[in-house]
Amino acid sequence: MSPATKIDAVDFRRALGRYASGLTVISGLDEAGPIGFTCQSFYSVSMEPPLISFSVMKSSSSYPKIRATGKFAVNILSEVQESVANQFARGGDDKWVNIVWKPTGQNNPVIDGSLGWLDRKIWAEHDAGDHVIVIGQVHEIHTEQTDTAAPLVYFDAQYRTLANEARVL
Repeated sequence: MSPATKIDAVDFRRALGRYASGLTVISGLDEAGPIGFTCQSFYSVSMEPPLISFSVMKSSSSYPKIRATGKFAVNILSEVQESVANQFARGGDDKWVNIVWKPTGQNNPVIDGSLGWLDRKIWAEHDAGDHVIVIGQVHEIHTEQTDTAAPLVYFDAQYRTLANEARVL
């Protein structure tokens, strides 16, 4: 395929939907209160220093508020938090209604019931078409110790859960 070949947006989205990913809520806190949005494009970047990354649409109304604070938390959602993922995926300022949260050491909100969270400062941003790639340096982490909780997974435009069966590779 030559670089000049036009990729159909529907086909592109459908192809990317074949890649399973976990779901997170990127959260922050400014003078007006907690901020957050659902994000499935989250991944690790570096162990030394500890860096992570996520991508966010340039049209996001939440991310500019988080950017202004210079810090954020990533909440890793569990399979029972589908409604949380839906609530933070929509627009508007009422995303935190009925959400129980506590502050990290940097005062970022972490959502109760999440499998874990990472608190970080913004390290860098990179322009990427209609998105911004954000890299954060991790300063604090917490994981829930549980044998029963599983991650909330998104695959083929649907929420999924993992079978609780570990396999040795």
